[in-house]
Amino acid sequence: MFNPAILHDRSIIEVTGPEARPFLQGLVTNDVMRLSALTSVYAALLTPQGKIIYDFLLTGAPDGVRLDCHKDHAADLIARLKKYRLRAKLAITDTSAGLVVVTLPSPAQSAVADPRLAALGYRAIIPTAELESWTQSRGIVLGNDTGYHEARIKLGVPDATSDIPPETCFPLDCNFEELHGVDFNKGCYVGQELTSRMKHRATARRRMLPVSAQTGLPAAGTLLRNGTIEIGEMRGSIHNNGLALIRLDRLSSTTEVTIDGTIIHIGRPAYPLIFTGAEPE
Repeated sequence: MFNPAILHDRSIIEVTGPEARPFLQGLVTNDVMRLSALTSVYAALLTPQGKIIYDFLLTGAPDGVRLDCHKDHAADLIARLKKYRLRAKLAITDTSAGLVVVTLPSPAQSAVADPRLAALGYRAIIPTAELESWTQSRGIVLGNDTGYHEARIKLGVPDATSDIPPETCFPLDCNFEELHGVDFNKGCYVGQELTSRMKHRATARRRMLPVSAQTGLPAAGTLLRNGTIEIGEMRGSIHNNGLALIRLDRLSSTTEVTIDGTIIHIGRPAYPLIFTGAEPE
């Protein structure tokens, strides 16, 4: 469990206009057409080769769609979306200056359930000028967002820059199917062909797994080995908990590895991993 908090590392992009939803529907991994003010979806923009550029959460807005993305990605994401816009009747705007993202462990008015995992609670996008009155009227006390991110990591849910560096991973590597971030029935989008092929041929063998240690974990990018066999790579961490991208077909029954004297325990996420074919040993 975590305390309510402002997620200071998030920005809000609004895509508005009569063609906003069809525009995004042809670009991102999930079904934008089922969005409403009370629902959210997790999705990503991919390269034509099927690798994740950026991931984000989308919610419905009165005149379009809001993208809740990492603040370090906002400017580039806007630039990439504008390249695809062509003559579509829509506007793409960074509205972060007037909005904040609040994460909550329990329901509240104006908040929607996190679509990735129930244990991640709820998120609300609140005008900055109304935040104080919104929290006070609901008896919400905001704390530090570190607790939220540590809970997310322990659950095995990757997020943004430290866990999914741009153009390095396929969605299925990062548990997108398990976290409801890809719709295999929605039709075409950028990178769709390879994503579907990996699903139906069961060629995805890497998965994002939670890891922990008694002391600090190695830096993101550190290779993890079981003896002489490379089994994965560290991603982001907070305190003694982190995430690693692991080759499950090389993991076998291994539950820990030692890197520079640090024993790293390899766990499993708080949700079952999905395999179309036989599960890797």
